[in-house]
Amino acid sequence: LMSKQSRVVTDSMIGLKMPDYSRISPRVATVLGQNPSPFTGPGTNTYIVGTSKRPILLDTGQGVAIYVDLLETALKELSGSTELERIVLTHAHVDHLGGVKQVTEKFGEMEVLKMPWAGHDAPAGDISAIAHDAVVHTEGATLRAVFTPGHAPDHLCYYLEEERAVFTGDVVLGAGTTVIPDDTGDLGEYMDSLRRLLALDLETIYPAHGPVIRNPKEKIGEYIAHRELRERQVLEALGDGAGPLDAMAIVKKIYVDYPEYLHAAAASSIRSHLRKLEREGRVVEHEKRWSLN
Repeated sequence: LMSKQSRVVTDSMIGLKMPDYSRISPRVATVLGQNPSPFTGPGTNTYIVGTSKRPILLDTGQGVAIYVDLLETALKELSGSTELERIVLTHAHVDHLGGVKQVTEKFGEMEVLKMPWAGHDAPAGDISAIAHDAVVHTEGATLRAVFTPGHAPDHLCYYLEEERAVFTGDVVLGAGTTVIPDDTGDLGEYMDSLRRLLALDLETIYPAHGPVIRNPKEKIGEYIAHRELRERQVLEALGDGAGPLDAMAIVKKIYVDYPEYLHAAAASSIRSHLRKLEREGRVVEHEKRWSLN
C-alpha cells in the first residue's frame, strides 16, 4: 500500500492565471512570457529589476512574438523606461533564454550574463560568463548569484539583497513542483540546492513560474519534504516483491491522482529519483527496469 499521504505540495499550475505585467515592489516588476503549457503553467515570469530608467531584465521567456511588445509597454508604464541595461539569465532552458534575440533586436545589443552550459547557450548569443557569488549591480538593486544545480547544471538563482528576496528560476515554483530532467538534471544536487536556498536570509521568493511566494522558508521546506516523500514512495512501489518495474509503472502507482498528460514529466523526475537511489546503492537497474538492492 502506498503512503497515505500522496503529496506534500498540493497546489498546481493547472488553470492558474497571471497578469500580463505588474509591479510587485519598488524595484521588481514582472512581465509574463506568454508561453502557457502544462509545464510552464501560465508562462515564464520575466522580471524587470532596479529603480532606474535602464533596469535589468531577468530571464526573457522563449521568444513568443507578442512578448516583446508587452515588455515595451510594461517598461514604459511600470518604469517610465524605454531601455534595458542588460539581461541576466537563470539557466539555458528555452523558456528562459529563447527571447534574448527578440529583446536585443527591439532594445539594442546589451550584455547577457549567465553561467555557461556548453552546447545550450547559442540562443542567447554571446554571453558574459558568471558563477556562484557573482554580484550584478544596477540602480536600486544588488543581485548575488547562488549556484543551484539539479534542475539544470548551469542554474543560478539571484539573491536581491535590498529585499532579502531570491529569484529562484525553476528551482522553486510559485505553484506545483519542478521537474528534474533525468538526462541533464541531478536530484542529489537539487536537494543540496534547496538546502542552500533555505540557508539564505529570506522574506520573498520570485519564481520563474506562478505567483510570488511570501512564506519562503515554509515553501522550500515543503519542496524538500515533497522529494523525501517521493523517494519513500519509489522504494515502497518497488517493495513487496513488486520489482522489477520501469519508471512509468512506478509513476502509475504513485501519481494516481494526476492527469495522464503529466505522467511523462513525472517519469523524468522518477528516473532522477531512481538514479540517486542507485548511486546510494539502494536500487539496481537491469534493462530499464528497477528493483530494490
